[in-house]
Amino acid sequence: MEPRSFNLCVQETLQKYWNQDGLSDYGVQTFQYKDVARIIEKLHIILEASGVKHGDKVAICGRNSSRWGIAFFATLTYGAVAVPILHEFHPEQIHDIINHSEAKLLFVGDQVWPKLNADQMPKLEGIFGNSNDEFKLLLGRTEKVCYARENLNRLFGEKYPMNFRAKDINYYQDQPDELAVLNYTSGTTSNSKGVMIPYRALWSNYAFAVEVLGTQMGPGDKVLSMLPMAHMYGMAFEFIYEFLHGVHVYFLAKTPSPAVLLSAFADLKPRLVVAVPLIIEKIVRKAVLPKLQTPIVKLALHTPILRERVLAEVRHKLQAAFGGNFIEIIVGGAAFNQDIEAVLHDIGFNYTVGYGTTECAPIISYSPWESFKQGSCGRPAPRMEVRIDSRDPQHVPGEILARGMNVMLGYYKNDEATAATLDREGWYHTGDLGVMDAEGNIFIKGRSKNMLLGANGQNIYPEEIEDKLSSLPFVSECVIIQKDEKLYGLVYSDPEEVHAAGLSEAMLEAQMEENRQTLNNIVPSYARIYAIRMVPEEFEKTPKKSIKRYKYMDYPV
Repeated sequence: MEPRSFNLCVQETLQKYWNQDGLSDYGVQTFQYKDVARIIEKLHIILEASGVKHGDKVAICGRNSSRWGIAFFATLTYGAVAVPILHEFHPEQIHDIINHSEAKLLFVGDQVWPKLNADQMPKLEGIFGNSNDEFKLLLGRTEKVCYARENLNRLFGEKYPMNFRAKDINYYQDQPDELAVLNYTSGTTSNSKGVMIPYRALWSNYAFAVEVLGTQMGPGDKVLSMLPMAHMYGMAFEFIYEFLHGVHVYFLAKTPSPAVLLSAFADLKPRLVVAVPLIIEKIVRKAVLPKLQTPIVKLALHTPILRERVLAEVRHKLQAAFGGNFIEIIVGGAAFNQDIEAVLHDIGFNYTVGYGTTECAPIISYSPWESFKQGSCGRPAPRMEVRIDSRDPQHVPGEILARGMNVMLGYYKNDEATAATLDREGWYHTGDLGVMDAEGNIFIKGRSKNMLLGANGQNIYPEEIEDKLSSLPFVSECVIIQKDEKLYGLVYSDPEEVHAAGLSEAMLEAQMEENRQTLNNIVPSYARIYAIRMVPEEFEKTPKKSIKRYKYMDYPV
């Protein structure tokens, strides 16, 4: 596909699907495409009357919702830069991001606003509520901002005295390398950085989804948005692609627990499921593994005549749990447990694993489930090159480098970090370690910054040990750390699971010692762990549900 204006794609989409349902807050309210267009136009009036110029920053912070999405599109199609902020960030983080980005306006959700302190964001000229159609003015620091909101309906009526129609839409025409989104990461190894995402990266990620899924999805189909839109993974593949392709997007306001998700899947029957490993692993552990571990099923799996029938039945039940109407489940955002993946592969489940980063908005590699190679994260996406910085890329792990249309412009106001990540030839240094087979399939081995050094100089990839440890009994989450050349496993156990099994604290500790011995029998000698230490709470995570491991490197053992 030839590159084209992203905003023009938005404009043509609204005109094409004018009378169709586009966005819904699940169980609350639905907006047709014409409703979205009308609200975008009102927000353009607010931006213009408030004195916002092309290139100015507009922050958006709140739970996923239709109005969040509308505010995002309104910002871009006006020619301003969107600054999406995860609503789960600590208030101080939100203050810092708004100040660092120099945002002029903020659209904020009801759940976030009471926690913020406007005095800590002195550069903001206006704050608007993002939880109702009227975009209530919460704070106006200039006469222009106050005037814009107070006179919105009059200004809209004067601009469109004969009603607002599809032909009236005329959006800002973007240039490929123009800054569109300033997305602040919540990295697992350092403080957040503002990733400068150009329009070409937004368009290329949208075009990628059309190229690999286009004819299989369209008007009349539904998708459930459950990943945070403030993160590029959810924004690109649970919102932008679907909306621009005529697919009805439902936003899940509740916390996506397995029970809530399974109920919504059964109701909506989404055409595509996009998820992080944590969600899939929880559902598989509760809905699939117990069925496969009964004595009768185990016996049947070892009987050739019955094996295929049993696996087909398990596959059908798992597909039904996700609504039974999806093309595939795309897993990404963090490492996928290999034992869980092996189960999905054995039953012939239609899943695939992609790989990306915020810096690539986000896609780097992907393969459709029919051609996906187990254990990999697909092949380089269209308009992207990938190479492994290694003397033997097929066998010796090296840093994964990516180059192409999806790559960021750099880090905002951070030339040093940009120079350390983007080299002169345009290669983005991901910081991830991997190998690539002869067919171009990428296999991730871990983060280069996470790599530990063994006593005899061996490279130890903690993710590989964690993958095996997390498959053992009562290990819900784990992190491998190193102290005085010894490896320790930090483990969090699900209290409900422990209680249901009737385990006392002493019994749980005994189980962990058994787990340690089991683990040490299946890993190389230099990767054996010295002890397991229990942690009282779930590990702190990033928006991608990756554990912020840097916070636990000095955990007392």
